[in-house]
Amino acid sequence: MQSSGILCGAATVLAVFMLPCAALAAEATPTLTIHAQAFQPGSITIAAGQRTKIVVDNKDALPAEFESNDFSVEQVIPGGTALPVYIPPLKPGSYTFFNDFHPSSTGTLIVRAR
Repeated sequence: MQSSGILCGAATVLAVFMLPCAALAAEATPTLTIHAQAFQPGSITIAAGQRTKIVVDNKDALPAEFESNDFSVEQVIPGGTALPVYIPPLKPGSYTFFNDFHPSSTGTLIVRAR
């Protein structure tokens, strides 16, 4: 009987240490797709105050440049390529991004307090 109490205690300790890993795994990396020179979806939401990785997947044959003057990021995404883009820690609010090679293609980054 005593060994079952030890196993139960060990399982509890293991579960507590695994919680942060499970929470990280549950947060999916946001993906923006560029198709027909447009961002899909037109907006994405991230948490405030932390560096965030998003993936920009350019389905077009032409290169695109993910850029924002609001949060100072520029990344060329060759045609047919998906690349990570790192967003710096931001305050809650709404920020604009665009394809510098096709400036009418824009999107919105929504930053929410955690």
